[in-house]
Amino acid sequence: MTSHTRSGDKSGLALLVIAAAQLLLVMDGTIVTVGLPVIGSSLGIAESDLDWVLTSYALAFGGMLLAGGRIGDVFGRRRLFRIGLAVFLFASLLGGVAQNGGTLIAARMLQGVGGAIVAPAALSLLADTFPAGPARNKALGVYGAMGGLGSVVGLLLGGALTEYLGWRWIMFINVPFVLLALAGTLVLVPGTRRRGGVDLPGAVTATLALGSLVYAINRAGSDGLGDGLTLAFGAAALVLAAAFAAVQRGTRDPMLPTGVLADRGRLGANLVMLLMGAGQLATFYFLTLYMQAVEHYSPMITGLAYLPFAIGIGLGSGLAGPALQARTSSRNVLAAGMAVAAAAMVWFSLLAPDQNALLVLLPAQLVAGVGLGVGFVAATIGGVQGVAAEDSGVASGLVNTSQQIGGALGLAALAAVAATTTAEQPAGTALRDSLTSGYTTGLLGAAAFYLAALLAAFLLLRTDTGKSGRNPSRIPVTSVSHDPS
Repeated sequence: MTSHTRSGDKSGLALLVIAAAQLLLVMDGTIVTVGLPVIGSSLGIAESDLDWVLTSYALAFGGMLLAGGRIGDVFGRRRLFRIGLAVFLFASLLGGVAQNGGTLIAARMLQGVGGAIVAPAALSLLADTFPAGPARNKALGVYGAMGGLGSVVGLLLGGALTEYLGWRWIMFINVPFVLLALAGTLVLVPGTRRRGGVDLPGAVTATLALGSLVYAINRAGSDGLGDGLTLAFGAAALVLAAAFAAVQRGTRDPMLPTGVLADRGRLGANLVMLLMGAGQLATFYFLTLYMQAVEHYSPMITGLAYLPFAIGIGLGSGLAGPALQARTSSRNVLAAGMAVAAAAMVWFSLLAPDQNALLVLLPAQLVAGVGLGVGFVAATIGGVQGVAAEDSGVASGLVNTSQQIGGALGLAALAAVAATTTAEQPAGTALRDSLTSGYTTGLLGAAAFYLAALLAAFLLLRTDTGKSGRNPSRIPVTSVSHDPS
């Protein structure tokens, strides 16, 4: 039994609540970025460990998303949406009162767990609220725009809060937003529910495999590929991934049903989202460090400097809406977005210490925002297109997993590349020049991720997906019941 029975007004309110939750979750992925130097100084976190304040959130978020999506499918999406928001609220309060780096990083991980429960439930509730067709595509466009815009809103808000109220308000600001979202759940549809159990072994092995992989890459950046723990966690990631695959083949209720990724278009959309996430989080990290460590911008000015990014994402999200999807293919839309984003990264590589940096930063950010705005909307629609109602939670969880894990992996890898480039500068090179060389090399690495996403779009997405809106591998809808939660 489906739930497409809402009046227009209630559907609009439901979309507002769902989009606001997505904006909050993505915003918190970057809101600490501008405040990192101040946070490190306040809590005594070494510069080499600062990226963990970012990565811990993405790691827990991405690692738990598939489990969160499947649990929501089985036990009720609206119920899990509320539980996840409550966890997020507690974690935000804990982070705001943290007295050391370990507590803050733990709170950020707990925020990620809450986000992993909320995000797939939110996207599934959107699918339950809007019937397939133009109405759902428009709603997905809004949702996808939040995925891109939220990152920039986090940077803008983080800069203002750090400068005028203190970095702890980066955590406390979530409280009123979460309380409003909890109140708004009253207008959400109950949703659909999938009969069956939860694949606990699959959830555990997937989460541990992803976590081990991200930790191994982070460790390699600071301690080298030959480090014992790097090798141990890398090997553990491979073993756990193999165990996950074996579990999926042998269980009646797999956490990742084979049909979800059986469609080449959905597989391609998720791969593009992973590569986009890898480039985007690293881009914000390097640009923030460049503005504060090289150009000595204040947190507020750093946040404001990201405004063109927000404008660009808004423009790109509008361009990639249903009208463009109907005129051309998802493949062409995604490829165009990734080409524009890669070109912007090359533009960023022209940054130098002794120049008016805003002449490069502002126009290049506008261009990058347009490319990523196009990409996020198109990839979000492609990642859930044609999935049966009872599997929409895990499909939407996979879209978010791709973005979050991509961000954690991309930041870990490119931070290591940037640090190595800085360390290898000739003796006598000024510190500002050495840092800039490292940051611009990392930004070129982000361009490589976007070009890889362009290639994935061309190889895996069909040319007729956007035009027809049909999915030949649609999973039949079975065993769906009304969820009273």
